[in-house]
Amino acid sequence: MTALLQLSGITKTLTGQDEPRTILAGVDLTVHSGQSVAILGRSGSGKSTLLSLIGLFDRPDGGTYLLGDRDITRLPERKAAALRSAEFGFVFQRFFLLKHLTAMQNVAMALVNGQGWASRRQRKARVLAALDRVGIAHLAKHKPARLSGGEQQRVAIARALVREPRILLADEPTGALDAETGNLVVEVLRSATDQGCGLILVTHDQDHAAKMGRVLRLRDGVLA
Repeated sequence: MTALLQLSGITKTLTGQDEPRTILAGVDLTVHSGQSVAILGRSGSGKSTLLSLIGLFDRPDGGTYLLGDRDITRLPERKAAALRSAEFGFVFQRFFLLKHLTAMQNVAMALVNGQGWASRRQRKARVLAALDRVGIAHLAKHKPARLSGGEQQRVAIARALVREPRILLADEPTGALDAETGNLVVEVLRSATDQGCGLILVTHDQDHAAKMGRVLRLRDGVLA
């Protein structure tokens, strides 16, 4: 079975400081359809750098990155942007919701680029289905100011899921939430894999990590 993504020997060195600092020293990672993976590590260990490379916001200095059977290690930015839009969903610690738009409108923003083929009715149906998947379809007409932190994060997750991505990347998505709400959000993320999506969760919370199918720790630039 072909993996959704496969990293082999990925390296990354930061050079904007007094001395170059190696962040990733040979990372190997394979993720299959329907699989959830948690990545733990101390602050500054390179977790977010790794997620940025996987999400094609940055490029590795060395190693190989396969998406399916396609080598995308050195993909030009224009093609990388198209691939990010088509294949990936992103959830961050900050919600990045537009305050003047409703929950439905915020999720619909993800369908603006590259989704012109869909009719207005089809887009609305997809948005409501995404909000329903995260349990807040009844809040579709609410603006962020009327939503709790957990509800806002679920809107952000719906926005990530509405394009039906093959890979969902979540970078400390519970960092701004209380423990109970964070647990709910992590379960919503994990449930996305039931439809075949691959999930990579970067977190510092071992309890949240334990809910994933695999738990890896980034230490000294490698995953273990």
